[in-house]
Amino acid sequence: MKSKILLTTCFMAAVLASGAQNAGKAYAITGDGNKDYMWMNIRQVDLNSGKITGNIFEKNKTNFTLTDVNSKKITDQTAITDGNIYGSPLYPTSSFVAAAAYDKRTNKLFFTPMRRGELRWMDMNVKKETASFSTIIIPGYTPSQTSNEDQNITRMVIAADNKGYAVTNDGSHIYEFSTGKKPLIKDMGALIDAEENKGLSIHNKCSSWGGDMIADAYGKLYIISASKNVFVVDPATQVATFKGTITGLPAAYTTNGAAVDENGDVVLCSATFFDGYYKMNISELKAAKIEGSDVLYNASDLASGNLLFQKEADAANKYSFTKTLPLVNTVSDDSRIFPNPVTSSSFKVMLDGKLDGIYTIVVADLAGRAIQSTKNGMVKGQQVQQVNLSRRLVTGTYIVKVIDDKNNVILSDKIMIL
Repeated sequence: MKSKILLTTCFMAAVLASGAQNAGKAYAITGDGNKDYMWMNIRQVDLNSGKITGNIFEKNKTNFTLTDVNSKKITDQTAITDGNIYGSPLYPTSSFVAAAAYDKRTNKLFFTPMRRGELRWMDMNVKKETASFSTIIIPGYTPSQTSNEDQNITRMVIAADNKGYAVTNDGSHIYEFSTGKKPLIKDMGALIDAEENKGLSIHNKCSSWGGDMIADAYGKLYIISASKNVFVVDPATQVATFKGTITGLPAAYTTNGAAVDENGDVVLCSATFFDGYYKMNISELKAAKIEGSDVLYNASDLASGNLLFQKEADAANKYSFTKTLPLVNTVSDDSRIFPNPVTSSSFKVMLDGKLDGIYTIVVADLAGRAIQSTKNGMVKGQQVQQVNLSRRLVTGTYIVKVIDDKNNVILSDKIMIL
């Protein structure tokens, strides 16, 4: 019996350890580790420690097959007869890679070699020494004919809608793609500068090219340019809104890779500066170094399967009213919401003091889908609770509900957010 208990305990410990390791798992496009800039290798990285934990595909070392999805033609390393893997269209990571995205549903790593005009992916489900790659042409893609690299795809992510998005350096094209056996790729056109950007354009080479892209659980994309500037992109409108500039990084540190860890923080890496990995909260944009992180391999891109605000979205979904609660107004004279309309990133809820205990304030759209929820404790006596919006919401009407610890709705009212 003791041996069974011991085996069970060891098994559970192994499972927990494996889960913790997988939670921090991400992929990095790196050089060879010789202070070089050969971004042709795929390595596994632990976002918690910033350490390389495995070699997935190594330049000139790992055997491969590359399948053209349209023609069904399969090639391997023997097809490159002149040994020029850098210029050969048959080598999976030739011409270097600066954009990658990990789809955890299919366990595939998508990427685009620069100047190739192809979407490629590595199937992580293939557990053998020979790596399995596939490729498909991006319709209408025209690579740069000059040295300014404006059409290079350098930002890519799998978003909350399970679609992939990729953006060119100059922001003139945002591509949407599916992640099935034969991806459908659509050119959505150019990104649009928000009016409040005040001249800081998503198209500007000095401020907004390069970098990486991450996504949140609510459908928004975040472009982090190589110059440390952050833009929030709404795929539905293609409007890019400047959010701010990352602080706390060395002056020469370019932000080329970004990935979300399991806690919702953003891990950053540089392709040109060998100073390890940094971490920041997307709301504060203040980076701090991950002490002891890898400084051997510079990385041109990071990719994880995590989304910003996933924990907040999961908590909010617990109070989704799409099927369970009518959208009625139960506000009374002694409990109200103000200011209304909301013109900033917060509003206040005033509740009567008789509502002593724990309650949850939920913000939902008119369809009843919860956007965010916050839990608070109430003491006797009149209380005013400030609600800070966790993200920028589009102008429109929303519903605010207050729920007690027995899941009773004690307040329901509409607010206008401008």
